[in-house]
Amino acid sequence: MCVDSDSSSPTVTHVIPGRNGVGGVTSLGDNVFVMRAYSQQQIEVYDAKTFTLQRYIYVPRLGGYSVGLAACPHNNCLYASDRDNNSVHKVELSGNNAVMKWSVARGPVGLSVNSEHNLLVVCRDERKLQIFKIHRSLPRKTTLTIYGSLLQNIQLQADVECPRHAVQLPTGQFLVSHEGSLHRVCLVGVDGAVVRSYGGEEGSQLTQMSRPAGLSVDREGRVLVADQWNDRLLVIDQSLSSAHEMSVCVDGFLNRPFSLWYDQSRRRLCIGEWDEGRVIVIDNLIDFSTHRI
Repeated sequence: MCVDSDSSSPTVTHVIPGRNGVGGVTSLGDNVFVMRAYSQQQIEVYDAKTFTLQRYIYVPRLGGYSVGLAACPHNNCLYASDRDNNSVHKVELSGNNAVMKWSVARGPVGLSVNSEHNLLVVCRDERKLQIFKIHRSLPRKTTLTIYGSLLQNIQLQADVECPRHAVQLPTGQFLVSHEGSLHRVCLVGVDGAVVRSYGGEEGSQLTQMSRPAGLSVDREGRVLVADQWNDRLLVIDQSLSSAHEMSVCVDGFLNRPFSLWYDQSRRRLCIGEWDEGRVIVIDNLIDFSTHRI
């Protein structure tokens, strides 16, 4: 691990050791949450300051291949995608961590929460983006529950094969990473059509990607993408016309970066690896303009 002598510079400050591949990482309040593939229906909870493991949250019937995790401060909960069972699980972060789930289109993978506190689900097998509004209701005999209803069901255009992750922009459009015959990050309209894109045929040049996965956006609109099979992070400008590599100084090298979580309030980036299974934590990251950390 590299530590910069200037404490105000972006620095790798923590590395959570690897086990199984990191299918999702996010944070809320004083906790960082990590979900691993084949994790025996558990989500790991770490202290956000020391990164010591605090406990596990048990998610009954969570499938083995789960690769999407998101937190919602508004509803004080976690969402976990379940590709094996074509569903999303919601975990309350108060009380006894009550869990409920609902069905989504086939192959749910990447998750994110938009500015209106709605849940965006990428459904890989049907090439869809689904947006769910989370309602609150008070059943007769139980305490407050939250459930989801479908707001939008967006069919992506045919060449957006195998979508992996998406975030919704303030414009209402979406950024979507995908693989297949093309490996790209696309700006997609509400009708599912591609407005513009970065990437193309699979490769390792700066203009190419290989299985782009997790996405994050900074305040200036720069897009950070986990270029998984190239073992690197790419920063694409707001117009999706040029990119630079964000080089991360960590023991060995990035090994199949897959999931990303950028906490702007803490200026913290968490990178979850698939093969090595580590979570790499970078602090003092104001934006994605930097080239080397």
